[in-house]
Amino acid sequence: MTTLEIPGVARRSEFIWEMHPRGAMTVPVVLFATESLMRSMDAKVFEQAANVASLPGIVDACYVMPDAHWGYGFPIGGVAAFDAKRGGVVSAGGVGFDISCGVRALRTGLDAEKVAASAEKLVEELFRTIPAGVGSEGRLRLDDAQMEAMLVGGARWAVERGHGRPEDLEFIEERGCMAGARPGEVSLQAKKRQRPEMGTLGSGNHYLEVQRVAYVLDEDAAAAYGIVKGQALVSIHCGSRGLGHQIGTDFLMRMAAESARRGPRPPDRELACAPIDSDLGQSYLGAMRAAVNCALANRQMLTHLARMAFAAVLPEADLSLIYDVSHNTCKVETHGVGKHSRPLHVHRKGATRAFGPGHPDLPEAYRAVGQPVLIGGTMGTASYVLAGTKQSEALAWSSACHGAGRAMSRHEAARRWSGRRVAADLAARGILIRSASLRGVAEEAPGAYKDVTAVVEAADRAGLARAVARLEPILCVKG
Repeated sequence: MTTLEIPGVARRSEFIWEMHPRGAMTVPVVLFATESLMRSMDAKVFEQAANVASLPGIVDACYVMPDAHWGYGFPIGGVAAFDAKRGGVVSAGGVGFDISCGVRALRTGLDAEKVAASAEKLVEELFRTIPAGVGSEGRLRLDDAQMEAMLVGGARWAVERGHGRPEDLEFIEERGCMAGARPGEVSLQAKKRQRPEMGTLGSGNHYLEVQRVAYVLDEDAAAAYGIVKGQALVSIHCGSRGLGHQIGTDFLMRMAAESARRGPRPPDRELACAPIDSDLGQSYLGAMRAAVNCALANRQMLTHLARMAFAAVLPEADLSLIYDVSHNTCKVETHGVGKHSRPLHVHRKGATRAFGPGHPDLPEAYRAVGQPVLIGGTMGTASYVLAGTKQSEALAWSSACHGAGRAMSRHEAARRWSGRRVAADLAARGILIRSASLRGVAEEAPGAYKDVTAVVEAADRAGLARAVARLEPILCVKG
């Protein structure tokens, strides 16, 4: 094994690196990256991953995806599994503030050239129809009973109210509804924040993008997913809005206070945690699952709005769901540990589930090829569809990266670029942008992110997921 100029990090293979246990670490850190991505990774990632590897009950390793960058507590792109029977913990920082932020992709049934010919009308209709930006409000206000039903029912609740099609549910993680949600554990403030926000896109890196399938890289998987070169797809990236953020804030404070009184005391306050089997741990998991359902319901409502906008401009379009998968979650999953299988609480922060072929939780239509893995890029480069692999189970608890990953802070991006100039440059390349905030466009400038192709190559070559199709933007609606 060769070494990199990072103390304690050794190369296991071309795309896999390892930081051996030291100090309080009880397991190693395993990183998936090209050498170039490793060299550009901010030092805080290694520090945060080492802290995660010190948490009680962690199993095998802390895994770091190719798009990793500094986050709150866990690095974004961090994956770690904990065993409740061996003192394992749940950490709000290991899920993140935007609980169940995720991506869903839809076919349009139309050639990309036809969509591009109507791009001006379509982007305006989408921007008019879909509330986006900080403080954006939806058309639906939930009363107490509706809020409770939404937090329990997720996308199923939305479909039952007419926001979508029953067949959508088959192609959503957890079939559109995560069991074990406990709305009573969600604070009144979190519910208050969410009341006006159902069916809204939000701000930051959230978007709705219409894309052309530029290349098909795996014909079998693409055929199973209904992805055809030259056709147009729609990707929606958003999460649980104010409710998820408030749950994260509420429980980080409660976990920090409880850790100070009774332990466990994490190496970093941002990693405040609670034993999985404790009252606090179970309260958090119940609230988090409610937030997952909120995010699934929100993306379902946005899908309904996108269908309405397409119908107004391109009535021949048929937006059918390819898949919806979240990337800020803690899931109870059964994984092989040594010679046995046992349930683990898998934290994925800025990382997506990537079940391989044959997994029983996958839709029958995809079971032979593996789960669609949706990798969001930037509004000026590309996104990718990948497929989960069998070897990913042993590599990183069936996990893969979730996007390009930031290369610099939003503040630095806004200092370097003008939002107006970014939008003009993209328009000159035939990519139309509509946003509620020009500063937001600057913060999300393509140059503020890592090379998504390099990230996908690392995931593919390491075996986390295999590349299926490259998607390039036609238009993008941002908050």
